[in-house]
Amino acid sequence: MKTRPIVGRAKAGNRSSLASDEITSPGDAVDQDSVADQDSAVVTIDVAELSAEHADLLARFTGEVGADAVIESGVAGRELVVRIEPAAWVSAALACKTKLGFDYLGFVAGIDWLPTPAAGGDDAEGDTSAPVQPKDMTFGVAGSAGRFQVFARVGSTKVARYGITLKADLKESAPHIDSWFSVYPGADWHERECWEMYGFIFDGHPSLRHLYLPHEFEGFPLRKDFPLLAREVKPWPGLVNVEAMPGVDDEEGGD
Repeated sequence: MKTRPIVGRAKAGNRSSLASDEITSPGDAVDQDSVADQDSAVVTIDVAELSAEHADLLARFTGEVGADAVIESGVAGRELVVRIEPAAWVSAALACKTKLGFDYLGFVAGIDWLPTPAAGGDDAEGDTSAPVQPKDMTFGVAGSAGRFQVFARVGSTKVARYGITLKADLKESAPHIDSWFSVYPGADWHERECWEMYGFIFDGHPSLRHLYLPHEFEGFPLRKDFPLLAREVKPWPGLVNVEAMPGVDDEEGGD
């Protein structure tokens, strides 16, 4: 199990609410050896920087699900993020709800770490996003084994600022994972949306069906390789050619 506690603000180039952060305190030292085999967008600092509360929560969570279920962990903002084995997805939810006091499900969502395609091909210019999106696949806090991940945030209605975010890797060729519906019934619509937008299949869900799109719709709109008409018409997210106001050119010429 790897623990990568992180503090500070999001680095340029990351594309997720779970994006890795940079060191902002002069006293925070980066262990370069520990990041040699990791993605360059992830900054690792000494494990001692993990707060006592995060360390305690991680220890209790690991005790409930087993050390073999925990792959990697870190901190995004003020919250613990733990990447777990997909096979432990439901048992982790059950432990969170019945053993750790997380009685509230905030969301279940998906991540596609594929870089945003450039309009007009890989050599095209005109990326106006801030920060400019990376061309190589990069991952956020607690890492990833590949392109797709499912993640969920649970919290407490009784204890303020007490929560944990869990994430699990999905196979790109067959993005399946067990449903949380039996543990958190509120996962129903979240998982339906995730299935509709990313194509992730939640095994055991009572009824995966469309929320927003027509039944005959083909494709998954939140996948990065989904063709968007706007990307074909103008550079994404859109360069706008601003035309001069009527009469401006005449007035300038008259001066």
